[in-house]
Amino acid sequence: MNPPIVQSSCGVTLVGGAPISARLLADALDIAPTLVAADGGAQRALAAGQVPQAVIGDLDSLSARARAELTDRLHPVPEQETTDFDKALRHIAAPFVLAVGFSGARMDHGLAVLNTLVRHSDRRCIVLSGKDVCFLAPPRITLTMRPRARLSLFPMAPVSGRSEGLRWPIDGLGFS
Repeated sequence: MNPPIVQSSCGVTLVGGAPISARLLADALDIAPTLVAADGGAQRALAAGQVPQAVIGDLDSLSARARAELTDRLHPVPEQETTDFDKALRHIAAPFVLAVGFSGARMDHGLAVLNTLVRHSDRRCIVLSGKDVCFLAPPRITLTMRPRARLSLFPMAPVSGRSEGLRWPIDGLGFS
């Protein structure tokens, strides 16, 4: 494996090309202050007044303006077998990644993000949108949630679990 393009001892905010609010980006950067863009996500970062430390991807969605402004921060990964999210995630070495701008724009891109989370289960990555938080749950996890909070479970492999307080308990159910 090649050395990482971005190494950080703190969390990394990874921005993609889907619409995001300036508030969501700012909140992510408060938690994970190193900013990296996946290809066209560089435009989203620049529009929010943020300059990414690195732009990783095949760079086919990068505008000429962003390319000129970020020329010394561009890290092309030209292969076409994976998405820009995958390219960026596998070239970041950090305790965790908060990914914004990767959900909501296109269903096929959202499904590809989920696929990448499963294929890179060694990477701690949380995908944030305006209303949702999505992550690949580790083999064991305990969540304490506020009353009436929405929880959706989508199995990407055979799993089971226990629950207390859910409207539809999962005890004894096998998901796959």
